[in-house]
Amino acid sequence: MKNLILCALSIVVLSACNQNGNNMTNNPLLTEFNTPFQTPPFDLIKTEHYKPAFLEAMKQHRTEIDAIINNPQDPDFENCIVALDHSGTLLHSVSSIFFNLLEAERSDEMQAIAMEMMPLLTAHSDNILMSAPLFEKIKAVYNQRENAGLDPLATRTLEKLYQDFVRKGANLTESEKSRMMEINTQLATLSLQFGDNIVKEINGFKMIVDNLDDLKGLPQENIDAAAQDAIAAGEEGKWVFTPKKTSWIPFLQYAQNRELREQLYKGYHQRGDNNNDNDNKALIQKMVSLRLEAANLLGFPNHAAYVIDENMAKTPENVYAFLERIWVPALKVAKNELAAMQKIANSEGVDSPLIASDWWYYAEKLRKQKYDLDESEIKPYLQLENVRDGMFYVANKLYGITFEKRTDISLYHTDVETYEVKDVDGSHLAIFYIDYATRAGKSAGAWCTEFRSYRKEGEQEIFPLVSVVCNFPRPFGDAPVLLSWDEATTLFHEFGHALHGFFTRGDYRRIAGDIPRDMVELPSQIMENWAGEPQVLQVYAKHFQTGVVMPEALIKKLVNSSLFNQGFMIVEYNASSLLDLDWHTITQPFTKDVNEFEQKAMDKKGLIKEILPRYRSTYFSHIFDGGYSAGYYVYRWAEVLDADAFNAFKQSGDIYNQELAAKFRKYILAEGGFDDPMEQYKRFRGAAPSETPLLVKRGLQ
Repeated sequence: MKNLILCALSIVVLSACNQNGNNMTNNPLLTEFNTPFQTPPFDLIKTEHYKPAFLEAMKQHRTEIDAIINNPQDPDFENCIVALDHSGTLLHSVSSIFFNLLEAERSDEMQAIAMEMMPLLTAHSDNILMSAPLFEKIKAVYNQRENAGLDPLATRTLEKLYQDFVRKGANLTESEKSRMMEINTQLATLSLQFGDNIVKEINGFKMIVDNLDDLKGLPQENIDAAAQDAIAAGEEGKWVFTPKKTSWIPFLQYAQNRELREQLYKGYHQRGDNNNDNDNKALIQKMVSLRLEAANLLGFPNHAAYVIDENMAKTPENVYAFLERIWVPALKVAKNELAAMQKIANSEGVDSPLIASDWWYYAEKLRKQKYDLDESEIKPYLQLENVRDGMFYVANKLYGITFEKRTDISLYHTDVETYEVKDVDGSHLAIFYIDYATRAGKSAGAWCTEFRSYRKEGEQEIFPLVSVVCNFPRPFGDAPVLLSWDEATTLFHEFGHALHGFFTRGDYRRIAGDIPRDMVELPSQIMENWAGEPQVLQVYAKHFQTGVVMPEALIKKLVNSSLFNQGFMIVEYNASSLLDLDWHTITQPFTKDVNEFEQKAMDKKGLIKEILPRYRSTYFSHIFDGGYSAGYYVYRWAEVLDADAFNAFKQSGDIYNQELAAKFRKYILAEGGFDDPMEQYKRFRGAAPSETPLLVKRGLQ
């Protein structure tokens, strides 16, 4: 059965290649990139190049795997494990380019290619990871590891690869493997459909306002942006608002019209739940049931147990207990925040209880009352370019690296900037792409990814191509882009991931940069701490008109307001984390109502009706489209690490302490995958992390 499946896949791939009229030598994805730093030639890559490139890359990868299987020599670390570790370079390159652009530049044509290729790619991966002859060779090397004279990194690579195969089903029976392949293919397709539905829901909802009086309270820059969106939508002379953060958050914060705030908020939180062609409820039912079945096949009681088994937390029970320790005090704080906002609303003549869509509006009023601080006071000092330069400055102070803007590197969109990253000695470290602006076709949120990861080929180093993608406001005329405080910290956050990509090192791809999911947010979240430090703000927070540095009084207000709205932010985040765990600790196939399940999960924890989970199930892309299933908790888990780690810098008396930065770079960013993650953390910090800095930082202790 197994060989028949492999043979069938090879026939499909070869047939498709032969039928395609494209000359492989003319496909830029299949030739060596004759570009600066071998960056992708985006100016040459066309949509029609992707399918033949995928098919040829899978064919080449299959040939590499067959060479390992058919090698007549006894399997050893070099001819089996190293060969496997080095295989699939072309497929990784094609996949990285295509799927990164699918998220940043989604089109119907790209989505169609993804839907066609994903089953083939999934089958290709499964056929390797469940290959009995390949696994027998890996197992033979694994069983002799103690007598093979391997160094610790080689041993860890071998153990990790062995576990990869076990966790993907290499020990299953042939019938179980067949079923697992069916499940994986279905899940891959469903995930793509889920994400596409969300993009369509975001692009499909527009709240059109035709009376300027209805925009009272909204800052002029947001009114102007809405007018531009209206022109783009064919509604010139009106104002359009959408579920994109750059549109809906300012409206909910400032617009006085309560009915319109509620209308726009519903457009946001009903995504994927509108009983239309983009509805995601049926997809969720199928996905959670299939994930459960796959976990059961592998011997786990549920999907969460399967996922978390590899993480620092180890079990779902540990995650539940961790979230509960934060949930209880945070919910109390949130209720106090609500009471304070209700008091303000009542004083302004509102005689009804506040609802979820009121929170941002009255929270902004509470911030003004409690801290004498308005978000609009901060934004003039957060010009996009200055915030970018600020994070570059911090990286230079910590690690000595520099950023040189490049204009000779091909871009996939004119919104993108590129920089060459140089190490402290001036040597090349990486290429850094930054894609700032929101646009149609781009997925929501912000993320960091790579077009190429660091790897070694013999003694030659192949340096990374790292990309950060955001959804910041588009420039309007000659006016600069001014960021909210949340957007500024988001840029620092994603830049932390980028630093991880720049610094990752290792002779073996399997462990280079490999840290568990609940530690992977440490490099990003620790960078947010520097964004709000007074010393750092004095460097980059400059008024966009005068160039004057943010006054000390305003910096003090900003720092003092760091505890503002913490109850709300923690509760809405933890609510989504708990919802994620509840979905993935089910023990029976799910056939019930998705919304009813969600409501019961929230009622069980006592979530107040004025707060919704940050992500409701039907648009929870992290867990249904983004690889974070049973893992959304990791941001809070990693916050324990980042608060403890940054506390080391604070305690040293120097937030730019280069000795600490060197240890963080070595043990976390460069060599994080070289050993057990807690051991790596303790090598940096000298001790296990404490939860106390997080509780203090969040005002919960």
